[in-house]
Amino acid sequence: MTGARTLDELAGPLRALRLVACDFPHLPAPNVDVTPLYPKVLRLSLHETTCDSFAAFEQWRHALAIEPGVVDFHVQCNGRTSVLVGHGAYGGVDIELTAYATVPSVDTAPVVLGVPA
Repeated sequence: MTGARTLDELAGPLRALRLVACDFPHLPAPNVDVTPLYPKVLRLSLHETTCDSFAAFEQWRHALAIEPGVVDFHVQCNGRTSVLVGHGAYGGVDIELTAYATVPSVDTAPVVLGVPA
């Protein structure tokens, strides 16, 4: 990147954020990230501490018309955090939708018929 970006260069994702806020006010509020590092991307993330992140992810994925086949699932933090990531387009910019959820430990996993899940 040569020189500092201007706020005008972030107009695309900021407009998309405005559209998302107007079009989907009923959906769970995500964390929002607009950065000069990726000036054509609006990032929305959902964390288990603020909502049921995977259920909220599905609501947002459906609203933004992100196809299920492009969603990636992986585990990070030594197997302690599950992550869903989907990419799509909305309002003329790229959207990155991410959800994080804590993986239940063996001690807190449900027991079915005396056998840990």
